[in-house]
Amino acid sequence: AVDFLRKRGAKIAAKRADREATEGAVIALTSADNKTGVIVLLSCETDFVAKNDGFVAFAKEIAEVALSEKPADIAALKTLKVGAVALEARLLEEVAKIGEKIDVVHYELVEGENIVPYIHAGNKIATIVGLSANAEGADVVAKDVAMQAAAMNPIALNEDQVDATVIEKEIEIAKDQLRAEGKPEAMLENIAKGKIKRFFKDNTLVNQAFIKDGKQSVSEYVKTIGDVSVTDFKRVALG
Repeated sequence: AVDFLRKRGAKIAAKRADREATEGAVIALTSADNKTGVIVLLSCETDFVAKNDGFVAFAKEIAEVALSEKPADIAALKTLKVGAVALEARLLEEVAKIGEKIDVVHYELVEGENIVPYIHAGNKIATIVGLSANAEGADVVAKDVAMQAAAMNPIALNEDQVDATVIEKEIEIAKDQLRAEGKPEAMLENIAKGKIKRFFKDNTLVNQAFIKDGKQSVSEYVKTIGDVSVTDFKRVALG
């Protein structure tokens, strides 16, 4: 029966290979000691399946294995046993049962001193945030920062982690805008650099205004519990 399910699942998967699988469940978990966190996105085709308790439970089961084994990537994750068989075979079994294209399409692993997860909007967005220390109040602060990352979708942790091509593109956009405003060419570079600082403030997690108190940045908020900083974050969302 199991072999039949896998063969049937393989046939269904082949037939539905070109289907859009933009729904699913995003699960974030951390270890008991808060030193490791993972995010797993299990995709499917319809919201009806994504909300099914069995589908969400399967996504959590995959995340638990990932958290325990810490695979390097999705390919390695699919070789690990989820239940009695490797995830790759288990996925085919689930495809046969559900009748939709399902797959693990995103996996993130973070390790550090204090890792905290957050799942938002019915398993549609998940984040994990790492702090440099486990000070008093760190769990609340990390949860707030994880919620910030979910809501504000920063492109990087800080300015040093923004891809150079992104910065170059933003500088050129700023210069084009300034030219259109009639600013002298000699002034463009300095004014554009000022605009890039604003770009970093709006789009990097630690520099963003804290959503619960816009008078301080996220990094300033984290410092309220001591000599603590945000060391890493991951955000995974459907779509």
